[in-house]
Amino acid sequence: MTRLLEEIFALYVKTKNFHWHVSGPHFRDYHLLLDDQGEQIFATADAIAEQVRKIGGTTIRSIAHIARCQRVRDNDEDYVRPADMLEELRKDNEFLVARMRETNALCDGTGALAGASLLENWIDEGERRVWSLFETTRRGA
Repeated sequence: MTRLLEEIFALYVKTKNFHWHVSGPHFRDYHLLLDDQGEQIFATADAIAEQVRKIGGTTIRSIAHIARCQRVRDNDEDYVRPADMLEELRKDNEFLVARMRETNALCDGTGALAGASLLENWIDEGERRVWSLFETTRRGA
């Protein structure tokens, strides 16, 4: 679960980055959407860290620790088009959901029922974020 925590925290920082730097005619909607998603992702990170500690593990200790391990890539560009931000976050959330499914299978296989149960909820939240980001960028007919 610590590997999952690294990805979630990287996604949290990226989501907040885009939240702070989004611009354009849909600023308010995107700004609020990304703020809500960032809060949800952070809550998941905290719950995972507590679950890891509860079972005797260690969690991330620094930004450098996350940077060494993360597979969700940062975006440090000076300007990113809002549609590109949302598309990038959609793909990152899809990646995260896939990692959560892998972790859930591992928990199921080892009898870690509490972790598996929590992951099912987080998978659902991640799928909702993916859906929301997809529908927000979908071109109408």
